Amino acid sequence: MAALKRWTLAAGLLLGLVWAGIVSASMPSWWDAGHSCFEKLGPLVDPDPTVHTSWFPPSATCDFGGGDVRDYLSTAQTTIFSITGVLVLALIAAGIAFQIQSLKGDPGPITSAEGKDLTRRHRNHLLYGALDVLVVVAILTALNAAAIIFGEVVGGVLFAITAVTVLAALAGVLDRQTGPLPTTALASRRRGAATGAIIFGVIFAATALTGQLPFFRLWAAPLAAITYAAITHRQWAKAETPKADEQVST
Repeated sequence: MAALKRWTLAAGLLLGLVWAGIVSASMPSWWDAGHSCFEKLGPLVDPDPTVHTSWFPPSATCDFGGGDVRDYLSTAQTTIFSITGVLVLALIAAGIAFQIQSLKGDPGPITSAEGKDLTRRHRNHLLYGALDVLVVVAILTALNAAAIIFGEVVGGVLFAITAVTVLAALAGVLDRQTGPLPTTALASRRRGAATGAIIFGVIFAATALTGQLPFFRLWAAPLAAITYAAITHRQWAKAETPKADEQVST
């Protein structure tokens, strides 16, 4: 059951991206919607119609003027896409709820700092973690363009949820393997979730401030790596503060 909960969000996001891709492929071409209407509805109509699309319920109409409005998607297609879209949305919502639930409850066993080289662990956490984040965000930047071009608003929302989830999971794993000690699995998940959300927030804000939304640029990768290093360094400093206080008191 725990494994099922853990993978619910991943399955929902994957199905959501597939759903968005299929719906997008069924719509008039984003590149030349009028030409798509002309090709599908026949050569006897105006080749330059006004196209109206909606993602929920998924539908598209071609307005040729004079009250001649034709459906690009059939009623059956709209119905099927709507039902499957609701099911995918429910799966994603359940997955998000499970992920939030995983940030509460039993912290699990404590991993002690005894016998560990904390200086080396700290260095590995910053350097190798920042490198991993650099590579992952570079990949996400490429996926960002594809998700928005083919999935439009829905693709953008799904990408945002996916990006935060991936970054949080990566940061959590890195924290568990090389993060501050002593720690627990719950503490690592919480720090990872916070780190992932902050990194995405910084990238989003920087992209917005430069007027380049909704498309991320490759400079987002080094920015994410620097942000990650700053956050993890702060987490280490916070973890070491109580130890310093204890030494002063003794």
